[in-house]
Amino acid sequence: MIATPNFVNLSPDDYLEIEANSSIKHEYIDGEVYAMAGATDTHVTIAGNIFALLRAQVRGSSCRVYISDMKVRIQKAKGERFYYPDILVTCDPRDRDTPTYKQFPKLIIEVLSDSTEAFDRGDKFMDYQSIDSLQEYILINTRHPRLEIFRRQDDSWLFNTYSLSEDTENPTFHIVSLDFTEKIAAIYEDVNLNNQ
Repeated sequence: MIATPNFVNLSPDDYLEIEANSSIKHEYIDGEVYAMAGATDTHVTIAGNIFALLRAQVRGSSCRVYISDMKVRIQKAKGERFYYPDILVTCDPRDRDTPTYKQFPKLIIEVLSDSTEAFDRGDKFMDYQSIDSLQEYILINTRHPRLEIFRRQDDSWLFNTYSLSEDTENPTFHIVSLDFTEKIAAIYEDVNLNNQ
């Protein structure tokens, strides 16, 4: 996220109207609108890999998987947010009524980049925690083959990390909210982590 807002004091409706006609994506935080930066080959490949894996998992169910062009709307007592997560999964029928954003995700995934990692781990994660339907938040590292999974349990979030190591042959990770298990290597298929 770029630190200087492109627009200020916009209502959510004004933001949605501007965004519908914009050639670049913007995120919205309490009336301020920020342009989003482009992504690297590694970032896009990882996001594509996890999208393809999850799409195959939910095919034929009431769940939908969205890649980086779908917004999530967060309505808080002290403001609203619109973010573009890298991956968003919703199984809530209420999300079918909003074609440009979703409000009831059960899973959100962010692929980390140098410019957004602190925000994805900090303020954005705090905002995501206010979504009652959200069951898991996953951060995928682009420098090392590692996933960090935060799972809601009652009023707290449990943390698990999964990584490739020389000690374990074909290690897997598990997404509880979708009952999905896969090899970590599948997320990093065709990714050159040394080319950053």
